[in-house]
Amino acid sequence: MPRPKYFTPNEVSVHNTADDLWVSFLGKVRDLTPLVKEFKGDVLLMPIIECAGKDISHWFDSNTKDVLTHVDPLTGCVKYYTPNGRFVHVPPPCPCTDWATDFGRPWWRDTQYEVGLLSAKTRWIRIINTLTSQEQLLEVCSEETLDEVLQRYLRYNSHASSYTWKNNGVCLDMSKTLSENGIPDEDEEFYRCRLDRDLFTQSIFLYFNNDLTEF
Repeated sequence: MPRPKYFTPNEVSVHNTADDLWVSFLGKVRDLTPLVKEFKGDVLLMPIIECAGKDISHWFDSNTKDVLTHVDPLTGCVKYYTPNGRFVHVPPPCPCTDWATDFGRPWWRDTQYEVGLLSAKTRWIRIINTLTSQEQLLEVCSEETLDEVLQRYLRYNSHASSYTWKNNGVCLDMSKTLSENGIPDEDEEFYRCRLDRDLFTQSIFLYFNNDLTEF
């Protein structure tokens, strides 16, 4: 089974239009663009479009993975709780004959829309090319291995895999995460000490191997 791709909240947030609509909830990232095209013009899309590029975990129950419910004070019946407005695949509050129930799985349970996982914690890392003295500040997912961080860095240096990656003079294991390589995330320590985390960013130094490779 292939390893899932992780996304930062900032990466999800750029997909914020009806023509390119992503949302995240309960730790997963979904591309709902096909859903929007399928139901184009339907008023039930409005709550989804209004939250394009955002996290909507508060719409769902973390235990059941279903839309939140509540007891209707007028009827005493359990109904879906949608304070932002009823959306696609949520049944109407009252029985009706024109509600189609043959759509299969509701979109929030349909894995076809999943594109990856939302990072539980992102962090910043400074990558320094010792050959050119160029520096690049990257926001990465704490769950990512250094091989996956390298993929992010390729847009700045297409020969990134031709370098040895080091921190404090120690060669890094590209199959492990930053923390697993002994590069701690010190955000909580900075917060506890009431210091600006931008004052210090962990750095990775790249040393050229004289073996050009290009992706």
